[in-house]
Amino acid sequence: MSIAVIGSGSWGTALAVLLGKKGYAVRLWSRREELAKRIASERENSQYLPGVALPETVNSASSLDEALDGCDTVVLAVPSTGMREVIRAIKGKVGDDVLIVHAGKGLESKTGLRGSEVIAQELGTGAADNCVVLSGPNLAVELAHDVPTATVVASHNPERAARAQELFSSPSLRVYRNTDLIGVEMGGSLKNVLAIGAGISDGLGYGDNTKATLITRGLMEITRLGTALGADPKTFIGLSGIGDLMATSTSRLSRNNRLGLMLGQGKGLDESLAILGQVAEGMHTCEAAYFLSKKHDVYMPITEQIYAILFEGRSPKQGVYELMSKMQKDELS
Repeated sequence: MSIAVIGSGSWGTALAVLLGKKGYAVRLWSRREELAKRIASERENSQYLPGVALPETVNSASSLDEALDGCDTVVLAVPSTGMREVIRAIKGKVGDDVLIVHAGKGLESKTGLRGSEVIAQELGTGAADNCVVLSGPNLAVELAHDVPTATVVASHNPERAARAQELFSSPSLRVYRNTDLIGVEMGGSLKNVLAIGAGISDGLGYGDNTKATLITRGLMEITRLGTALGADPKTFIGLSGIGDLMATSTSRLSRNNRLGLMLGQGKGLDESLAILGQVAEGMHTCEAAYFLSKKHDVYMPITEQIYAILFEGRSPKQGVYELMSKMQKDELS
């Protein structure tokens, strides 16, 4: 089997390593030619996943034509900001029988669209119906070092989901199936927004009580919005919901958590992004989630405050005050 992994950030590289260890022929595509050459010469991605050697079966590619030539599977591991551009670029280069796995975790900021919806717009509904979404508590560094974890693959096509389940299963990664494409995508995307909030909480010096409250109430928000869009609420107590939310909100390996931490410590947004040096999906997804919450009239107070901190210049302490002083309400409403 020949696999093209599109996107050589930490997540794409970790997936390439996982698949390469299983003996699959993997071509890891980098947008930047200089990065592709460095990965090829060093046999590791020292910029985004340092210290992790690439298996012999993994090769670096800077050309999409080279990466996609004769491939059986395409794994999309690109940020939501570049998703549409990449999908347009691969159009006509892959056949209908090629398995497309969308492994990104974000929403398109200006439209609020999920990755599978972008695929549908650019490649047609047939491609979207056959694509598979992968999501779960899978921090790239831990996955690359074979730390045991689990993930979920979701598709409208049971055969494609089963193929993806077999493809990614390994001694350190247990893979489950789900038919709720919307729920799996929404959970994997929206948890990044809350991870920024959890980082802000840490940066302000708050404790475990605060973080537990944020995660719990944040899960309610994710579930409300996801359900409004057609998801099964049970999906959000699974791996792509509470599982991914817990991992990303509590780990310093999370870029979104680190971004929030710096904001809570008083650093400006531009400075924090420069220090981070990588895309924090939660920032762009927060904009999309805020837009969707208003469009569908869904109550999302935590997301609203994170949006105000990121895009309206509100101070983190003011955001906390706004949340804590809201009108009293029933827990489950």
